[in-house]
Amino acid sequence: ERIIGWTGPVPRPRHGHRAVAIKELMVVFGGGNEGIVDELHVYNTATNQWFIPAVRGDIPPGCAAFGFVCDGTRLLVFGGMVEYGKYSNDLYELQASRWEWKRLKAKAPKNGPPPCPRLGHSFSLIGSRCYLFGGLANDSEDPKNNIPRYLNDLYCLELRPGTSVVGWDIPLTSGQPPPPRESHTAVVTGSHGSSKLIIYGGMSGINICGRGAYSEVSAFKTCLPGFPGAPSAIKISKVSHL
Repeated sequence: ERIIGWTGPVPRPRHGHRAVAIKELMVVFGGGNEGIVDELHVYNTATNQWFIPAVRGDIPPGCAAFGFVCDGTRLLVFGGMVEYGKYSNDLYELQASRWEWKRLKAKAPKNGPPPCPRLGHSFSLIGSRCYLFGGLANDSEDPKNNIPRYLNDLYCLELRPGTSVVGWDIPLTSGQPPPPRESHTAVVTGSHGSSKLIIYGGMSGINICGRGAYSEVSAFKTCLPGFPGAPSAIKISKVSHL
């Protein structure tokens, strides 16, 4: 059903933005059409109204194709493209209860480097952890000379209850990992402790209609660590070809 008759300041046409739901609110951030924007718009589904909250704090730059998740009343933004060829690995938190932004500094993994700047990744919440998979990096130091590198790395971001984060972890994995890709989808199924992160589609060059597009489904099955601070255990399996 198409929604008509809304009121308030409607967002400009855009792509590369992200949206999450908090109760009756849909929060839309970033994206762009003629340039990337840092606009935050909120749509109230109960009253059919758009509004622009008065945000404060460490407002992130405009970005597109970033990770965006909702954990209670806080939203987390990771990575994305801030301008052509220039990608981010910054992490921001928005407390929707007071519309306050905060830039977070997560500890680097003990078993490897932190996530590199990227776009088109998936960022999925499972319990008190966010799982980051894949995306597209630029291996050139000059943003105008783009050297694309497609990713299939997996990171886990441990969250603190209510606000802030603990740090990144590189989970121990088994099985055949999905090929590198960006602009894929990821959904979470199952209950905490035996959850699955299902990865579908995406691309690794050429174009979305060519052989660069993927159609297989891969599943990451998460297991709780055996003791506090232990790395997450991840089992990877290929579900099917569609």
